[in-house]
Amino acid sequence: MARNEEKAQSLLNRWTSMKQDFANTFKNRRPYTASLCHTLRDAEKFRRQIVREISRKISDIQNAGSSEHIIRDLNDEINRKIRLKRHWELRIIELGGPDYGKSQPQVYESDDDVVHAGGYKYFGAAKDLPGVRELFEKPKETNEKKRSVDELYANISPDYYGFRDDDAELLEEEKLVEKAQLQVAIEEWEAQHSGRMQGNRASVLCAQ
Repeated sequence: MARNEEKAQSLLNRWTSMKQDFANTFKNRRPYTASLCHTLRDAEKFRRQIVREISRKISDIQNAGSSEHIIRDLNDEINRKIRLKRHWELRIIELGGPDYGKSQPQVYESDDDVVHAGGYKYFGAAKDLPGVRELFEKPKETNEKKRSVDELYANISPDYYGFRDDDAELLEEEKLVEKAQLQVAIEEWEAQHSGRMQGNRASVLCAQ
């Protein structure tokens, strides 16, 4: 009888321990959104977790030997973590805590080696990805001097504005060209018509 009681007590202790471990697992898990956290202590703890995750991923992305899709995924994840960290910093302010965005600016957010594009940041090897470096290259300066408006107008002749379209000599030349083109067209038509007439006569003679 005593043996059965010991077994029952042992099972109860194991079940209680498992239940406590299960509860601690969810208790220590970071909420999906910062608004679900209601204590300043937990909010600061979760912010520190995110900062460590960002630092670790920035260290990983320095490896230029990684494949392109891995580097892009790491860079996307770092940007997502930075936005998430800012959400937790705002939640800390709401809970009465300090403004870490002002009191503890992160090096990776102000580093000159980090390039920015519309709020999106490129870290480490991501800066050398195809199409990324071109976004930040300055246009090459040319030694060609820009011409002034006066210089541009100096090379414009009256023909540009059509002032000579009604010139008498031009009109006469146009008439001569039109007349010559008309004469050529008439001769071509007569030659074709004459050939057809001869062909018809030959067909009639053969039929007779």
